[in-house]
Amino acid sequence: MKPYYWESAHGNFGDDLNLWLWDFLLPGFRDVHQETLLVGVGTVLNKTLLPPTGHKLVIGSGFGYGSLPDLSDRSQWDIRCVRGPLTAEKVGLPPEKGIIDPAVMVTEMPAFKNLKKTNRRTFIPHWESAAAGVWSGICKTVGLSYLDPRGEAIEVIREIAQSELIVAESMHGAILADAFRVPWIAVSTSRSINSFKWNDWARTVGVTYAPKHVPVSTRAEAIAKGARFWGVEFERNDDPNEDPNKREIAGETMTIAAPRQTSLRVMAKQALAMPSALALWQASKATPQLSSDSVLASRKQQFMDVIEGVRRDYL
Repeated sequence: MKPYYWESAHGNFGDDLNLWLWDFLLPGFRDVHQETLLVGVGTVLNKTLLPPTGHKLVIGSGFGYGSLPDLSDRSQWDIRCVRGPLTAEKVGLPPEKGIIDPAVMVTEMPAFKNLKKTNRRTFIPHWESAAAGVWSGICKTVGLSYLDPRGEAIEVIREIAQSELIVAESMHGAILADAFRVPWIAVSTSRSINSFKWNDWARTVGVTYAPKHVPVSTRAEAIAKGARFWGVEFERNDDPNEDPNKREIAGETMTIAAPRQTSLRVMAKQALAMPSALALWQASKATPQLSSDSVLASRKQQFMDVIEGVRRDYL
């Protein structure tokens, strides 16, 4: 059995944690049932992403993009649970099968126990924002610590656990903050953020996805997301076959990379990003959310009951 996950060319901690989470939850799973693909953390119930043949064991994955694969052949699909009730409805499962995002279980790993708080108030952008924006510099001006979601997953998760507040455009930034009992505030820089998957998770723990709007910080970010920047509207190309490191907008190909920055160029970018800085500062002052201890504990126990069933049947 091997885990399947969406592997970003940039790196994305919410997907990358699949590399080791399942070894903790299902030790020894890699050595059995070589024909089975374990479909775990991520919005990957998509016929474009998953291979069309072969046996698949679904534990906590979600829908959110494109169209579903054909799940009718139960000899190929063993769906134990999905991320939330919206995915369950989409897949044709009873709502109680939409338990929770499996990423919450990293709180049970010894590596993340008893971590010392650092009093940081931390902003975690979406990976596209991190790739094309200037959020690290913005955070310095508004009193927030910047956490790049493309960083090494274990280190990113530790920083989340040690923070006192998380401001999250990254969905897994909010999911992990909630799991570690760190209050969080959701923000969104564009309509390209997928509200379906946020609401899918939010309903499992009884919180509300009502993100504070923060404008994109650069023209490159606007191009990547199909957003407005200083009055200019950019149109996003969502071709599923495109290179994920590039966006082609109105004939212009924009490679998401950091060019050499002169001091004058940096100053100009900082000036243009002032609306973003103001909005992020205002968002960070909003009342944060946190699910109840009892609801989260109940969902985690339901998920562990599913894991026990998988152990009995596969290991």
